[in-house]
Amino acid sequence: MTLQNLLAIKRLQAHTPDRAAILKLLEAARRNLADAHVQDISADNRFDAAYKCLMQCAMLGLWASGYRTSTSQPGHHQTAIQCLSLTMNVANTDVIVLDALRRQRNLSDYEGDPVSGKTLASCLEEAGKLLAHTEQWLRQHHPHLLGDA
Repeated sequence: MTLQNLLAIKRLQAHTPDRAAILKLLEAARRNLADAHVQDISADNRFDAAYKCLMQCAMLGLWASGYRTSTSQPGHHQTAIQCLSLTMNVANTDVIVLDALRRQRNLSDYEGDPVSGKTLASCLEEAGKLLAHTEQWLRQHHPHLLGDA
């Protein structure tokens, strides 16, 4: 599956990258990861903040590449995560881990399942890695969106 295929089947929409929007979302991802490390809040809320960082990074990859998810379609979180290998060359093994975290988020949000310490630790680690990868990828492939060019 390519980004163009996903566009054709309406899982993605064309999107014009906007420097101000990219910078705003990147800063939000940084804030969410920082919030996820605050130990005075519950594991569930820390997990939510780390997961939010993951999704924001996935959106940054799509936006910078000229796409966005079709939020009117079900499964837009899954689409965004699965596009990471196409947008930012995230390894498929990492995408599988991120998709498992997405499924855990669904269980927590929609069924009330508590988040374990192990799952929280995994989400914190993956969010940190993906944010660092996103920042490096943007600097390398889209420096004009960061004001670096």
